[in-house]
Amino acid sequence: MSTPFDIALFLSGVLSGSKAKQQRHLRQARIIQAAIQQRWQRDNPWSWRHKHLRWFFTEYLEGHSDASCYYYRLTASLILKRMGTTWTLGAKTISRQY
Repeated sequence: MSTPFDIALFLSGVLSGSKAKQQRHLRQARIIQAAIQQRWQRDNPWSWRHKHLRWFFTEYLEGHSDASCYYYRLTASLILKRMGTTWTLGAKTISRQY
């Protein structure tokens, strides 16, 4: 049995700012990780595809406030920065369909 992926260790190199801000990013990263793990059985950000984050923002966060989506977007940008990917999380990615 393998150990669960440690998202805190994964993000430790890109986290900065106050302790409260770091804790918020870690909490939100764990929520993103858990949601993608539950839906696609992929707990490791290295195995995520663009569609996984797009699903998180369009489906999982449906009904959340725009402010919540904004803060999750900031956390997702840290994950992508740590991965060194060139994905964009533009307005179209997280826009809501009303």
